[in-house]
Amino acid sequence: MAATATIQTRVNKETKAQAKDILSQLNITLSEAIAIYLRQIILHKGIPFEIKIPNKDTLQAIEELESGGGAKLSSVKDLFEELKH
Repeated sequence: MAATATIQTRVNKETKAQAKDILSQLNITLSEAIAIYLRQIILHKGIPFEIKIPNKDTLQAIEELESGGGAKLSSVKDLFEELKH
């Protein structure tokens, strides 16, 4: 077995609980997920996803969706129709 190292970090309790719930559905432990993330950092030679500050329009859309707003569409066809307007 390869030698291991311990990582300690502080995160919001709710964030940890939500992540653990999702990971358990994938049959992955939190430790395994963190190890996967670290391996991806190595493979990508950086963070394996884009990190940027959302612009004003994106922030407004996020706020609208979080407050229960936004269009509720039932198909991709409806989405494209909505996008035409």
